[in-house]
Amino acid sequence: MFDRFLLQGPEDARFTILLAHGAGAPMDSASMTAAAEALADVGFRVARFEFAYMAARRSGIRKPPPRAETLNPEYEAAIAGLGAEGPLIIGGKSMGGRVASMVADDLHDKGKIAGLLCLGYPFHPPGQPDKLRTGHLKGLATPALICQGTRDEFGTRDEVPGYDLSDRIEILWLEDGDHDLKPRKKISGFSAADHLATMAQAVKAWAERLPV
Repeated sequence: MFDRFLLQGPEDARFTILLAHGAGAPMDSASMTAAAEALADVGFRVARFEFAYMAARRSGIRKPPPRAETLNPEYEAAIAGLGAEGPLIIGGKSMGGRVASMVADDLHDKGKIAGLLCLGYPFHPPGQPDKLRTGHLKGLATPALICQGTRDEFGTRDEVPGYDLSDRIEILWLEDGDHDLKPRKKISGFSAADHLATMAQAVKAWAERLPV
């Protein structure tokens, strides 16, 4: 299942970041590729992988996304298959980051990962702010960084500060960013490339503070 990772960045990087995709787009989507390139540009070794349902679509087998928690074993298998040397940060885009967040504490306790990185965390389904996906984040012990657009329909800057989240979670807010962290340049003055560069630099600074 994990015989193919998309790898970028220096092979001798201090940190490796393993990223899973969101519910509806593959690991080589434009947004995931741009994010991976930005992280590689600041010195991370970045690996991307696909869950089985998404990989099956490449063979013409159209499968809907399963419940996020059912993907936990697949994420753990990807970590084992990658066999990264040195400190490992796990995470992903939207659902991929959510799955990583559900397996993070057990892996962190065992010394297998150094941190958690979520790009556009799906705090709730769009238009359903009462259906929160934050229960496990209250007691999260793993150092985590969530990079979130201020107008992300899965959790805006007006909503998220009211959630009961662990103090191990840091949030980087990207002005006018959507679920892909993309801003409207005419409104914000920022381009998508600007926000990805800011994201990558913030991840680098955060990673350098991790106890590894």
